[in-house]
Amino acid sequence: MAKIPAGVGPRFPQVVVLVGATGDLARRKLLPGLFYLSTAGFIPGCRIIGMSLDDLDVDGFRQQARSALDEFSTRKFSEEEWTAFAAALDYVPLSAGPERLRAAVEQAEARLSSTFPGESRRLHYLSVPPKAALPVVRLLGEAGLIERSRIVMEKPFGIDLASSVSLNSKLHEVFSEDQIFRIDHFLGKEPAQNILAFRFANGLFEPIWNRNFIDHVQIDVPETLGLGKRAGFYEATGAFRDMVVTHLFQILAFMAMEPPTSLEPIPISEEKNKVFRSMLPIAPTDVVRGQYTGYRAEEGVNPESETETFIALKCSIDNWRWAGVPFYLRTGKRLAEGQRIISIAFREPPKSMFPAGSGVGSQGPDHLTFDLADASKMSLSFYGKRPGPGMRLDKLSLQFAMHDTGFIGDVLEAYERLILDAMRGDRTLFTAAEGIERLWEVSTPLLEAPPPVRFYAPGSWGPNAIHQLVAPRAWRLPFERAWRGANP
Repeated sequence: MAKIPAGVGPRFPQVVVLVGATGDLARRKLLPGLFYLSTAGFIPGCRIIGMSLDDLDVDGFRQQARSALDEFSTRKFSEEEWTAFAAALDYVPLSAGPERLRAAVEQAEARLSSTFPGESRRLHYLSVPPKAALPVVRLLGEAGLIERSRIVMEKPFGIDLASSVSLNSKLHEVFSEDQIFRIDHFLGKEPAQNILAFRFANGLFEPIWNRNFIDHVQIDVPETLGLGKRAGFYEATGAFRDMVVTHLFQILAFMAMEPPTSLEPIPISEEKNKVFRSMLPIAPTDVVRGQYTGYRAEEGVNPESETETFIALKCSIDNWRWAGVPFYLRTGKRLAEGQRIISIAFREPPKSMFPAGSGVGSQGPDHLTFDLADASKMSLSFYGKRPGPGMRLDKLSLQFAMHDTGFIGDVLEAYERLILDAMRGDRTLFTAAEGIERLWEVSTPLLEAPPPVRFYAPGSWGPNAIHQLVAPRAWRLPFERAWRGANP
């Protein structure tokens, strides 16, 4: 394994209480992620206590963890690495109660202290349905596991303003706000942080990052997947609550925030919250809700369901930097492509001296595009002269891809980065109570009077009404130009 730079991981050994340890997220992301962080040397010492409703013993849990690694780990590993990791696993069924859990944590801490003298820290990861979160929080409180601990919460963080305020109030009865890490895996992706580097490390772009030079912004996250086995959850949630409040609005904040005083958690959180405070309420007339044909026939779905599987909306940030610049957001299930794109459209020149037929303006404005896939890509499009006589222009692009750098092997997956940040107490990429409550507040007009759902065909880009939403502009996806492939 490569040597891990100092300061990247936590200072203290960690005892992880993984609640929902046999669930899909744990199998796909959390157990492989914890395995890599442990074996690669990011964590000075780590023991993991799995908890779930399943009545397993420790050997049964180890078998499930090995199965998860064999199926979902993206990196090769040795039997020696697995043996060391398996020895650090324990399991307590939820039915065993708080005393049994506390005993398992104390035993794990004692074993860590024999190898790593000094104090350890506790990370409670709640990979559970929303209705199970508060009972688990109470269980942790009853077990006396609050001291020296942090807790990671999965979305959704409420379903409206009232439920969000209530949830935060009940959480704060057990954990202080600085112990709570509300996770958004979109912000854990390398490209999301590249937005900060791109904006604030380069004198070329920050001066034009405002309403004087930018015409509009699109944040587009279409998905080809359907519901899978999540029909019950999705019926009560829908695309807006599932994706926009917890993911797309967070990306919007990174795009729109003012320069923080430093790249530290508190200054960045302050600037994100200023963006949320500056957002105007979401008007139902600026929203298109859709539902793919056949959704109502799926198991667990109301035959007369009005739940949206697609949503597109326009939102505005009423501050000095962004006044008058629309932000268009789109996401949905069963769409034509799976993408995660941020596209910034620059204003066109106020006057064109090029002759008629030159091609200038024929392919729309210049765009700066971020691809939020795990392997970062960026593209800057512009007009350039076609070689030969006369003045004929074509749309060209400059492109960057992480594959071109030789660093693609160093990219941490989103959950790996976020688990590591939570262990370190770094809240930069997590959502604060103030921010999430403000987002539900600006969403209230839409939630109270949602427009009717419009049907769209699976494999399309959503209902036709989305084109009226952005007119006279156009949606950036599908692209007219392809990304350049990786260099051989």
